[in-house]
Amino acid sequence: GEYAFPGRLRDQLIEAILDGEKTTTTSLVEEYLATGEPLPTPGDREIVVNSDGTPNCVLAITGVRVCRLDEVTEEHVRGEGEGYESVAEWRRGHELFWNSPEFRAENPRFVVDDVTEVVCTRFEFLAPLYGV
Repeated sequence: GEYAFPGRLRDQLIEAILDGEKTTTTSLVEEYLATGEPLPTPGDREIVVNSDGTPNCVLAITGVRVCRLDEVTEEHVRGEGEGYESVAEWRRGHELFWNSPEFRAENPRFVVDDVTEVVCTRFEFLAPLYGV
């Protein structure tokens, strides 16, 4: 799995995973529709990829919930491991990412609002893959 785009944010998210601070993530359903990738399901394994494209670690998907953006819970937000103090703060940060020029290059006409469907995924760290 690729968390954010390669660079500082991806490196910070991977660090939070390795430190055990990040146990959830949020994606837009639209991202899955655009790529044809299936939604994650509990029991799936995911290889996390570093900014340079090398594998970093393996995660186990432990829970998946599809909901509207305005239904994301505080529990899920705390699991993101990014230090958000409220759902509103989390949403502002994620909307900045989803509306960034880099993200919009791949999804130029997609609208993010209260009813946008998101995939709230819960996972646990299984093993490092350094040097694979």
